[in-house]
Amino acid sequence: MKKKRRWKIVGFSFLGIVILVAAAIGFEAYQLKPANHFKSVPVVSSGKSTGKASTNQQSGKKQSTNPKDLAFNVLIMGSDARPGDKIGHSDSMLLAHVDLGKKQINVVSIPRDTRVYLEGYGYTKLTSVQYILQAKNGPKQGIEGAVNAISKLTGVPINYYAETNFDGLQSMVDAVGGINLDVPETIKINNKVIQAGNHFVNGTMALAIARERHSAADGDYARQMAQLEVLKGIGKRALSPSNISKLPSLVKSINKYMIGTNMSTSDMVSLGLAVKTINPSKQVHYQQIPGTGKVMYDDILKANNDEIVIDQQKMKSIIAKNFQ
Repeated sequence: MKKKRRWKIVGFSFLGIVILVAAAIGFEAYQLKPANHFKSVPVVSSGKSTGKASTNQQSGKKQSTNPKDLAFNVLIMGSDARPGDKIGHSDSMLLAHVDLGKKQINVVSIPRDTRVYLEGYGYTKLTSVQYILQAKNGPKQGIEGAVNAISKLTGVPINYYAETNFDGLQSMVDAVGGINLDVPETIKINNKVIQAGNHFVNGTMALAIARERHSAADGDYARQMAQLEVLKGIGKRALSPSNISKLPSLVKSINKYMIGTNMSTSDMVSLGLAVKTINPSKQVHYQQIPGTGKVMYDDILKANNDEIVIDQQKMKSIIAKNFQ
């Protein structure tokens, strides 16, 4: 793996969307003010683990937040499911600690190929957990099973989750009229070389860049960075004055962009009102969980597979630093 890159801005992505929702609705009712709205938050998974990931959920529970902190955790996932598909893989995973008291957001990305143990099935890739459980139990149960697996892997309790898809990503790019995209490293798409650096792209090209990992020197880690740059580009364009008139179109595309979430519209509006005061370049921090690529036996495939074995000590250090 290459030397770890410096912090990157990720706040424009999901946060840009919730700001959009808030702007489109256009009101700040008392009950939606963050200090009131987030006095208590749901608990999807506690983060407690017996050492092996299970599918048991804890949805419906509530926890009170510290009035001074107003801090909670949000899992943002990207699915590779196509329109009409009932199941898909968790293709990208971002775990965010939102501290409204400190006006700070810490984001950690988790490699899709991370090796995990799925109770009742054995060892497999983290990306496969959702697909397997959706095939057996249905879309929502599959998503929540993936949420639970990520919570147990990291030891981080998850309060909210939101899953998006790549076709929704494409719709968002086109809805804002294209984006300026800073491609992290040179890649090849359909035999066309895309040089590292800034490019103005439409939704189709943005999606292709966000999905490419085979030609990238850093593989999945490089793709994670590209996805973040696409989301950053969407956020910048969506929040620019020139796109105010496009808000109705953007809001409609959000429905395509969201596959599954436990956040209500009021949750998104309240979070949007809160993050309007956060400066992404200074108060949003991003880090990747490191691991080592290995060929290991996959109990689901009944064959060897390329997987990433997470460095447990480094992960614990990163979690302790970013999820206090």
